[in-house]
Amino acid sequence: MTRLDASDLANRLGREAEAVCRHYLGAGHRQGNYWQVGDARNAPGRSMFVRLKATAKGPAGKWTDAATGEHGDLLDVIRESCGLIDFADVVAEARTFLSLPRPEPAPEKKKRPSTPAPSGSAEAARRLFAMSQPIGGTSVEAYLRNRGIAALHGTGNLRFHPRCYYRPDDHGPTETWPAMIAAVTDLRGTITGAHRTWIAPDGSDKAPIDTQRKAMGDLLGHAVRFGIAGEVMAAGEGIESVLSARQAIPHMAMAAALSAAHLASILFPETLRRLYIVRDNDPAGDSARDSLVERANTAGIEAIVLSPVLEDFNEDLRRLGIDTLRANLRVQLAPPDVARFWLEAG
Repeated sequence: MTRLDASDLANRLGREAEAVCRHYLGAGHRQGNYWQVGDARNAPGRSMFVRLKATAKGPAGKWTDAATGEHGDLLDVIRESCGLIDFADVVAEARTFLSLPRPEPAPEKKKRPSTPAPSGSAEAARRLFAMSQPIGGTSVEAYLRNRGIAALHGTGNLRFHPRCYYRPDDHGPTETWPAMIAAVTDLRGTITGAHRTWIAPDGSDKAPIDTQRKAMGDLLGHAVRFGIAGEVMAAGEGIESVLSARQAIPHMAMAAALSAAHLASILFPETLRRLYIVRDNDPAGDSARDSLVERANTAGIEAIVLSPVLEDFNEDLRRLGIDTLRANLRVQLAPPDVARFWLEAG
């Protein structure tokens, strides 16, 4: 579809702006010449205004979110409210609404459903990840670098979302904050869940909210993976802790299970012969370590525990420095892996 075709479609939607709003932004209501709602994803609220009739200020269908400064047209509303990723799917949905003839779909293309995914589901996690962007040049990259994590190779499972929903409780108002979105995958690489870390807009730290991390989807046994595991891999709890250990051993495949309980239950690749457990220095970390060592040994996998000096490896990296971190990890590796991964690293 050309820019002119898209503009014509947006104009057609604008002529039925109120009907579009009632259909896709049902959480809002009419207020004079505007439709008022929380945002383009149909959240309850009053910060977004959709112009219902053309005025001297602009055409019908144009909207502005006063809380964020975002603006757009009704094609953007359809995209955001339905959770669509591909523009072709947005066009198809708009044509359906307008009862326009649809172009013949390409036989090999599978249409993405326009219905919202169930909240917290694996499908919702996949859509959230797809709607996010690579971390390069974003506040996620700044956040990681502010935590001493500079080696960002192989971090395609991390993305940036500029306005990720945050709701402190079931009855509180919905907020939006920038977030690091991590894809949780199974051993085949299929996304089964997602993990959100809300961060400050400038990436200086986590966002100043009560619950700074939340996961969604199917997590048990799965993890956020960095690199492809072969005979050797490392697994830990938090993303930052695992990425900190990876600063010292950049070519070892690693996985973040996101919690002590999930670390204890992580699934092993068939090729795995030696597992390094990147433990956190707390009672939950001790329990996960013991359970994972037992499971690995039962499966015929050698388990070696990597212990930080302080509470976790990110604290070691930030407070003690990369040289001390490397020295501490080097003496804990099996001799064959020192020769292999230290030579590869250096």
